[in-house]
Amino acid sequence: MTTIGLIGSGNIGSTVARLAVDAGYDVVLSNRRGPDTLRELVEQLGPRARAATPVEAAEAADLAVVTVPLKALPDVPVDPLRGKVVIDTNNYYPERDGQVARLDDESTTTSELTQEHLPESKVVKTFNNIYFEHLARLARPHGDPERSVLAIAGDDADAKQTVADFLDAIGYDAHDVGPLAEGWRYQRDTAAYAGLYQTPDADFTPESGRQVTPELLQEKLDAAQRYRDM
Repeated sequence: MTTIGLIGSGNIGSTVARLAVDAGYDVVLSNRRGPDTLRELVEQLGPRARAATPVEAAEAADLAVVTVPLKALPDVPVDPLRGKVVIDTNNYYPERDGQVARLDDESTTTSELTQEHLPESKVVKTFNNIYFEHLARLARPHGDPERSVLAIAGDDADAKQTVADFLDAIGYDAHDVGPLAEGWRYQRDTAAYAGLYQTPDADFTPESGRQVTPELLQEKLDAAQRYRDM
């Protein structure tokens, strides 16, 4: 696997792209505004990066990353992602995305909606619960005692292994939470959301990230509450 195709190139997308390039991957970036708007980022990333349309990024991807606002999910190309592993980084923010009844009543989750939109892809949820600056700064080589874990959820075991291998290459261990339906445990405002990677009582800054061990992550996952119970 050599090429990471990014559908969306905002804070998380561009950070994943930087980590991927540093790990030796080629990346194809895209956004809704067009390749020209990504010229500066591509120049910063170097010769392993190029800009394209979302369809072109999806076609080029050996592994795809969908990192767009939930309200933009219907615009994610379907056909070129058939059969591919797709990382979903999404979170539901009603003030940004509008009200989604099935998320409001918690009968489904954001990544399950992504799987419905991409029925022949293999969706794995990760990167949604960490601040992008912390994602960039906490990456550590394999075997480093200060290495952190990132939660993954998905319905296909091989797809999860593919994503775990990618996380390993860019500086993280994977912590398997189970099927996509369990992704609610690290969605917005849960105990395992972005504050988990924040040093307690510190200001929320790029420098304030802390290591998250498997034990700490599991403790927070176990403490997760449904929105209706908060």
